[in-house]
Amino acid sequence: MFSELSEKLENALKRIRGHGKISEKNVTEALKDVRLALLEADVNYKVVKQFTEDVKVKALGEQVLTSISPGQQFVKVVFEELRDIMGEGASEITFASDPPTKIMVVGLQGSGKTTACAKIARRFKSKGRKGLLIAADIYRPAAVQQLETLAREVPVDVYYEQEQANPVDIVKRGLKEARKRAVDYVITDTAGRLHIDSEMMEELRQIKATMSPHETILVADGMTGQDAVTIATEFGSTLGLDGVILTKMDGDERGGAALSIRAVSGAPIKYVGVGEKLDALEVFHPERMASRILGMGDVLTLVEKAQDTMDVKEAERLQEKLLKEAFSLEDFLGQIKQMKKMGPLEDIVGMIPGFSKMKGIDLDEGALVRVEAIISSMTPQERVDPDLIDGSRRRRIAMGSGARVQDVNRLLKDFRQVRKLFSQMNKGKLSGMLRSLMG
Repeated sequence: MFSELSEKLENALKRIRGHGKISEKNVTEALKDVRLALLEADVNYKVVKQFTEDVKVKALGEQVLTSISPGQQFVKVVFEELRDIMGEGASEITFASDPPTKIMVVGLQGSGKTTACAKIARRFKSKGRKGLLIAADIYRPAAVQQLETLAREVPVDVYYEQEQANPVDIVKRGLKEARKRAVDYVITDTAGRLHIDSEMMEELRQIKATMSPHETILVADGMTGQDAVTIATEFGSTLGLDGVILTKMDGDERGGAALSIRAVSGAPIKYVGVGEKLDALEVFHPERMASRILGMGDVLTLVEKAQDTMDVKEAERLQEKLLKEAFSLEDFLGQIKQMKKMGPLEDIVGMIPGFSKMKGIDLDEGALVRVEAIISSMTPQERVDPDLIDGSRRRRIAMGSGARVQDVNRLLKDFRQVRKLFSQMNKGKLSGMLRSLMG
């Protein structure tokens, strides 16, 4: 996410870092490159113009702090402006005091609207909320079946009708069913088109009048850049929007939609889709996104991902095993599986501050897969006591995992070195460090 924009902004900001003081000349020169980087990232040109003007005024008007360099001061101003154009803070869907909370999801075909409905439901399910999905898209082939399939993964119930009923009537009866079931929320998946047309908008207006939703959410494809911004503006002027979900952001290296959509349409970004799985939906935090864009990492999101996927008791058990030098290959395999739940390796390490600036690091996702296959080919006894693994066992493990004997040897060597490192560390310091990390 934002990798292309991050690289270009990093290069642009290098221009001012070497100067001893901030001046109008070096700020103007740096902002030329910043402006170009933002335009190439498909950020709306009006947003870019206002952004660079605000940065220039603030950078030249700032009192330079003695504790940081002029370059750092300029980066601070850029960071604050990036944060501000994306929003004042996180803006999640809030629950109404009188349930059910009614959420109307709109968008064009292909934006990921139906999947977004299931992702929202899964997020609410994890918080103990009971809900109902209403399948009001009667035009797209297999739209109802897709919603049902996704809903089973959550799981959450779906209200649908076999007959080709009017979508407005489906919503009306679906809301009645939701009240009867006393659910906490109801999400309506509406029909989209390949482009905005008057017929679709009229139907959506009727559904909104019938539903009186607490939240009207647009789902837009983040990779379409300015098209997503235009769509948000048109839906907003016709229906009125309470928020936007940007999908496919894991494949968006530019980030133009994320940086433009609130400033142009006025609708805040509520969530971003960062993968196809139902748990791949992140709350949009403008401050964290600005930090990612400038290569500063995103530790808070990293910690939240770890908390969502890692068990506290398991962490405590591993701490004890590390202190007793009893960490095994079985434990290592468990940690690999836990880490894979957090998402792609590149995304995880990209949240570590400063990592994006480190060169020559090869993030081979396939290496983890090979390690997992090798350990999985070992017997339980071999995983606990790797010293049992002699030449014949290594050949058997290599054949079973589709690896080479050299790969097995390398894994065992690396594992022993790591275990030796832990044994040499001061146990008091290690214990304190692990407790801090878990805290």
